[in-house]
Amino acid sequence: MLIEEILRKYDFAPVVPFDLSKDTLLKIDLTAENTDLEKIDLTNTAVFTEYVFAKIQEAHAVCAIGGYFENRYIYRRSEHFQQTEEARSIHLGVDIWAAAGTAVFAPLAGKVHSFANNDNFGDYGPTIILEHELEGHIFYTLYGHLSVGSLDGLAINQVINKGQRIAEFGNFPENGNWPPHLHFQVMTDMLGKRGDFPGVCEPSKIDIYRAICPNAHILLKTDTLY
Repeated sequence: MLIEEILRKYDFAPVVPFDLSKDTLLKIDLTAENTDLEKIDLTNTAVFTEYVFAKIQEAHAVCAIGGYFENRYIYRRSEHFQQTEEARSIHLGVDIWAAAGTAVFAPLAGKVHSFANNDNFGDYGPTIILEHELEGHIFYTLYGHLSVGSLDGLAINQVINKGQRIAEFGNFPENGNWPPHLHFQVMTDMLGKRGDFPGVCEPSKIDIYRAICPNAHILLKTDTLY
């Protein structure tokens, strides 16, 4: 994918206040292969949160990370992913699981494309989408599961500088009712959407969305881990 080749040329500011290239990270498995998930009540966000953060603590990690095009078991917890004939289960971005209040920074300069509070159980909750341009190519970065306060003072086309703090991780239930984490995703086409974009797709649509959603690990500089 051409945009991935372009992205690999650049150094980006950290999206979170961790050194993802050096700090200990937990590569968390949220697929059906992780049989732990069958033993906990995923619909109970407090229980789900306790599980995730216990795993991070056990690994002596600064955060848990992963999920790019992972076929996830956890979406069975919400009707939000069961609204089509084929259930959505393929995760299109990278998740970084860390404490509520963790700062979020823009990896490169751009402007605010759109923002919204997607307030449904299992949805993004507060969401910000930035627009960027490199070498004549327009692309977008999405930040989901933020705090409600992260949307305060934003304006469409607002200029965002590289490394600027733009948001913070939200807590449940305001973050779409998830354990605190950031959903970070890259898109080359917004498909006419504003303030929202699918973060999970049907297995039959993998090829369609892989062509639209480059590997977000490239901007995080964690692609060598996967």
